[in-house]
Amino acid sequence: MGKEEVIDSYEGNYNIAADLPVREDFTWKTIESHFSWSDTGKVNMVYESVDRHVADGYGEKIALHYFGEAEEYTLTYRELKEKSDLWATVLKNKGVKKGDFVFVFLEKHPDCHIAMLAAIKLGAIVGPLFEAFMEDAVKERIADCEGTYLIASPELIKRVPREELPSLQTVWITGEPEQCNGDEISLYAEARATQAEEGITEWVDLNHGLNIHYTSGSTGRPKGIIHAHRAMIQQYITGRWVLDLKDDDVYWCTAHPGWVTGTVYGVFAPLLNRATIVIHGGRFDADEWYSVLEKAGVTVWYSAPTAYRMLMAKGDEKLTNYDLSKIRHILSVGEPLNPEVIRWGIKTLSRRIHDTWWMTETGAQLIVNLPTERIVPGSMGKPFPGVEAVILDEAGKELLPGKVGHLALKANWPAIMREVWKDPAKYETYFPFEGWYVSGDLATMDENGYIFFQGRSDDMINSSGERIGPFEVESKLMEHPAVAEVGVIGKPDAVRGEIVKAFIVLKSGYETSEALLQELRQFVRKGLAAHASPKEIEFMEELPKTPISGKILRRELKAKELEKVGV
Repeated sequence: MGKEEVIDSYEGNYNIAADLPVREDFTWKTIESHFSWSDTGKVNMVYESVDRHVADGYGEKIALHYFGEAEEYTLTYRELKEKSDLWATVLKNKGVKKGDFVFVFLEKHPDCHIAMLAAIKLGAIVGPLFEAFMEDAVKERIADCEGTYLIASPELIKRVPREELPSLQTVWITGEPEQCNGDEISLYAEARATQAEEGITEWVDLNHGLNIHYTSGSTGRPKGIIHAHRAMIQQYITGRWVLDLKDDDVYWCTAHPGWVTGTVYGVFAPLLNRATIVIHGGRFDADEWYSVLEKAGVTVWYSAPTAYRMLMAKGDEKLTNYDLSKIRHILSVGEPLNPEVIRWGIKTLSRRIHDTWWMTETGAQLIVNLPTERIVPGSMGKPFPGVEAVILDEAGKELLPGKVGHLALKANWPAIMREVWKDPAKYETYFPFEGWYVSGDLATMDENGYIFFQGRSDDMINSSGERIGPFEVESKLMEHPAVAEVGVIGKPDAVRGEIVKAFIVLKSGYETSEALLQELRQFVRKGLAAHASPKEIEFMEELPKTPISGKILRRELKAKELEKVGV
């Protein structure tokens, strides 16, 4: 696959085309007039996401459509406002106030959305925790903030080591009193016994803390990234122009709110754009996912490359059992999108899959494939309007097109993190060159402004003087019919410095053999380059991934290799 391969956009009534005059004269300031606070000066994310729609006459529109193992139901925008008002009153009655941290440890369920909205209504900073977190991960995050308040489910509270969290004073359980232990409070019972306070919303300023998400690299403890209410400016407009959300859309972001995508594009952006959000409470299952897409009538779908690859691996014949004709727009996030997945989307769903790039620290999408523009498979897309991106060398000098360097962005977008909690020195490391946010990703940019991911700065492979991006090799191997998933690393080598090693999960129906090994090597050699061909290939049942986003953990693969060779 060469960079010259281009997939044209579809004709359609896209928001960004309708907003062309706004886009032509774009500044972030032009978007502010959308919000009520541009007139009133009263700022709160939840007012703009929920309450305002009710005030504008859209209270009976469905806000949430939940699919659980044993139940299915909907909540309108009016019901979402009333429930978040009520829960906010319950929290306030126990002392939650502006600036407090409120952690939310709940499954993918409407309760999670309501709890987050209730905390934010009070001006608290919400900390959603991923439902698969175990004791250490939960403890590390709550302890770092000296968290006082927690909302948890009867099941997940079992993973909260309260005896090791002396700061934690008040714990609500999303269950009945008989499901609570010790001093835990039944949120359901409290809500039934409480009258929602009128005008419960706490007004804040645009730079007031909104949410905290923890992110970690290959080394060091997780970092608490705090975003501010000003992020709504960018989250709204990327929801409108990138997700292309309209009033009649049924939208499914498959991420849990414990991952930043699940908060920003699973809660805030769709609510700001008055879409209907689908919430699926189960784990990944191809038939279950296809069933939800069909039953909910999903029109816009946002998921991760790992999920699309898993659906690919299950075979296209499954699709014949479902009517997915309502899907009009598909997007991807979490890691670079392999070109083969884009081709699969066109072949099986008759839809392009649009890659998007951003990070926990950036707070919203920065590099995107807009629905009105061509896609170059293998590229992350182009900078969103108002975003300036460059490729820099080690000295901060801009590189020419095609050269590998550090992906950097002019630090002027509204959703950029407010701070790294309790670590201002760490915050400063993101800005080694004045005015530029340096992402830690290596990339190239072509003459047309398309940006191509090459790897994290510590992932690049140096073999016999050649710099090899693991993602490029992974994408080529993904094109082979036998390959379901692949992770590529550089393995230390006395002669070459490093060699390319690939870890491969085969699709069902394929078996490991020496012939297949040679075939895969030749496939990369002929399709990409001789120096990029894996010198070693190891077949695995599954690859290590992050529990949150499903990213393949190359660093774990590399750590095991280093251990084997005694490095």
